[in-house]
Amino acid sequence: MALIAAGWISILLILGGVALERTLTNLVQDNFDDQIGYVLTALVASAEIAPDRNEVFLYSQLGDQRFLEPNSGVYWQISGEGVETFPSRSLWDRTLVPQGDHFDSEPHFYNSDQFANEPLRMVERTVILPGSNTRWTFVVASDRGDLDAQISRIRSILLWSFAALGLGLFGMTLLQIRYGLSPLRRVRAAIQHLRSTGANRITDPLPQEVEPLVDEINSLLAHTETQAEEARRHAGNLAHALKTPLTVLTNAATAQAPDLGEAVIRETRTMQRHVDHHLARARAVGRRAIGHARAPVCESAEAVRRAVERLYPDSRIDIAGNRGALAMIERQDLDEILGNLIENAAKYGGGTVFVTVDAEPEVAQCVVWVEDDGVGIPIEDRARIFDRGIRLDTGKPGTGLGLAIVRDVAEIYGGSVELEDSEDLGGLLVRLSLPRSES
Repeated sequence: MALIAAGWISILLILGGVALERTLTNLVQDNFDDQIGYVLTALVASAEIAPDRNEVFLYSQLGDQRFLEPNSGVYWQISGEGVETFPSRSLWDRTLVPQGDHFDSEPHFYNSDQFANEPLRMVERTVILPGSNTRWTFVVASDRGDLDAQISRIRSILLWSFAALGLGLFGMTLLQIRYGLSPLRRVRAAIQHLRSTGANRITDPLPQEVEPLVDEINSLLAHTETQAEEARRHAGNLAHALKTPLTVLTNAATAQAPDLGEAVIRETRTMQRHVDHHLARARAVGRRAIGHARAPVCESAEAVRRAVERLYPDSRIDIAGNRGALAMIERQDLDEILGNLIENAAKYGGGTVFVTVDAEPEVAQCVVWVEDDGVGIPIEDRARIFDRGIRLDTGKPGTGLGLAIVRDVAEIYGGSVELEDSEDLGGLLVRLSLPRSES
């Protein structure tokens, strides 16, 4: 920011300084030219042709006495082709050399260095006087030393003034940057204080400009804290779930029980169920932390249907609803949720499964209905069916983790799962709600 500001200040000051220098220089030079231009006009007005028509004379002398002093620095001269030059006395033994033999109907100003150590500012004009056919060249010259001195002084004043202005502006820019960025330094100090004190939120009073940043940091801290708490809870739950099977195996091994082999198989299966359940939750939490995911619900349901129809070829699975519905969930987790629900409907139902995507478009969330024509689940059992390892029909293979995983993963993404009766098929209706994604 400082370098950019310094660059722009320098460019603008240089451009402004050059423009102002040219303006003031032109004003001073124009004023100087006006003065010698007045003398030229008076010189032309005072000139007359002598009776012999071969020379010119002045019927009245110019008022500036310096024209009578030799080498005074101001001069005039009248010259014509084939006639004798008529100079001012101040020229003494010198002669002014006009710029050329062209015809200047208007005053022509220019610089000349024809006199050594005496730079001149000259104005000339070509005039044909009444009673003469000769082209007379009137020239007035003045030493431009004072003019150059004034211009040099103007440039020096501008240089130092603009240099001081530039340094002042750059200093003010540095102060503005320091003052403007001070809220960020205060945020840094607040974060250091947070880390050193072990606090979980930034509560220091901070300027209004950085409040959105502080809110995002606090939200990130809350999100991280939630993840850490979920990880600790998962670890504790898994440890508690594995404790009992390990105790049973230890006691059986210590007592050298005759059914040790059966106990190992039984308890290891129990441990595997617990591990699978907590791994599914951990994967969902990790993928949720990546950002706001989006998954097409119909595409996921179609993929699950093809897989389930290969496992249960006698089942009929129909999918209807909003084909463009999107849910804020990772595709893998959506496949796992719908896979468990549709597979359970095909396994425990009567053979007909009906999936409705975005079944309630008027609500804020994307709702998916999964219905079957089975016997359903009694109302008193619908709450405990979501517990790990609970199975109402033990005659069919399973682990009792499907609905528990569905509920946990849905809740991780801010959704929910409810069990109701299907009015159309007469069996169970699972109402899955997930956050809707508009794009």
